[in-house]
Amino acid sequence: MSYQQAKQKYAKIGVDTDAAIAKMKELSVSLHCWQGDDVTGFDHDGPLTGGIQTTGNYPGKARTPEQLMADMDKAISLMPGKKKLNLHASYAIFEDGEFVDRDKLEPKHFAKWVEFAKARNMGIDFNPTFFSHDKVKDNLTLTSPDEEIRKFWIEHGKACIRISEYFAKETGVPCVMNIWIGDGFKDIPADRLGPRERYKDSIEQILSQPFDKTLVKPCVESKVFGVGVEAYTAGSAEFSLTFAATHDGCLPLMDNGHYHPTEVVSDKIPALLAFFPEIALHITRPIRWDSDHVVLFDDETREMAKEIVRCNATDRVYMALDFFDASINRVSAWVVGFCSWQKAMLNALCMPHEALKKLQDEANMTELMVLQEDIKMYPFGEVWEEYCRQCNVPSGTEWFEEVKKYEQQVQLKR
Repeated sequence: MSYQQAKQKYAKIGVDTDAAIAKMKELSVSLHCWQGDDVTGFDHDGPLTGGIQTTGNYPGKARTPEQLMADMDKAISLMPGKKKLNLHASYAIFEDGEFVDRDKLEPKHFAKWVEFAKARNMGIDFNPTFFSHDKVKDNLTLTSPDEEIRKFWIEHGKACIRISEYFAKETGVPCVMNIWIGDGFKDIPADRLGPRERYKDSIEQILSQPFDKTLVKPCVESKVFGVGVEAYTAGSAEFSLTFAATHDGCLPLMDNGHYHPTEVVSDKIPALLAFFPEIALHITRPIRWDSDHVVLFDDETREMAKEIVRCNATDRVYMALDFFDASINRVSAWVVGFCSWQKAMLNALCMPHEALKKLQDEANMTELMVLQEDIKMYPFGEVWEEYCRQCNVPSGTEWFEEVKKYEQQVQLKR
């Protein structure tokens, strides 16, 4: 079937695929730098710590800023659509022998990333890095009872606010700055309230750093548990959501790997949109726990995208990818994950949401089920191919030949 035939079929159910493609080209998705080097960063030589873990030792990992940027460039060249760059603070680039600790980071330490982003017409999102550091004391940062430790991490957060505003001013695109900590305990704690009171105070101190709320979008991200902190996580869903709801200008950020296995973020998206003007997402694929597998075009990925579109919230939801798989080619992981989310969003834009809502409102649940199932067999593949054609990128597996060449010519020679 050709695209024109697919377009005609969709038109019969009231879907304009040309409009869907045009809309898709406007939607920005933030691409995370940490897939390329297994969340290592450039400011430490130690292991990844703080409740997260990367598994695998596939060859070709990026080890320098230049290698990481080159790998991102290769991945970006194979992806359709509009991108943002997502950075962690641990990816600061120091020159001429300079080094400062995380509490002293300045915009100049990210100037090369700004240059990279501006050359590719990308905005930048940012994340303070509250892990993989010798001042993560007893698995605690912003919740630590050691005031010296807590002060260090508060100052790090404030520095990241200043850097986020610098990103926004330089790129002309608002910067989403996400606060996530893995603070918690391996076994049953004696005090659950104290750490959360300290965490609340710490975030409030970070957000006391003056910033333009139109340029910087601070978020608080929750988590159900992490490696080594299985019994208690201070930044639970209840804590993070309540903090965002009670602090003006702070957004809730939901990572769909950070909940109990039977919870789905697709159901939470419309719940939050009923109360918040804007929300943020970290899009991943959990298997049994927050395993950060590469995003696929699977059921929950599609459902999340559908909720964004059917809620008319494409301008209210900040979408960012967050996965890291060291067991496969890292450039391929980027491309598969990014394209899977793009497919999910384009698929959602190709659904007759108003007609489906009408059937639900009329309690015509039989016809609703029939139509929902029938749409699953519509020729979406042709729409995806047309979108990729218009974006001048391959739509099928042809892109993988480029990745294999790049692996042989560049990555395996490192």
